[in-house]
Amino acid sequence: MKTVTILLSTINDVKTFVNVVSNYDFDVDLISGRYAVDAKSIMGIFSLDLSKPIRVEIHSDDCEKLLDEIKPFIQ
Repeated sequence: MKTVTILLSTINDVKTFVNVVSNYDFDVDLISGRYAVDAKSIMGIFSLDLSKPIRVEIHSDDCEKLLDEIKPFIQ
């Protein structure tokens, strides 16, 4: 499992992030405080406090391509 911190500042950031993550078969979770949501769920992401950085947990050891694609959001 790999963990990074991201910031999704705009609605377009959220849409782009979900589109990228949805291309992968492994699970990706977003954790904000005590809440955890599926990173492939736009509605789930909008239930989080997007004004703060969000922890991303990638449940795969082979996630370098995903990390490259989400690099613009990584803090």
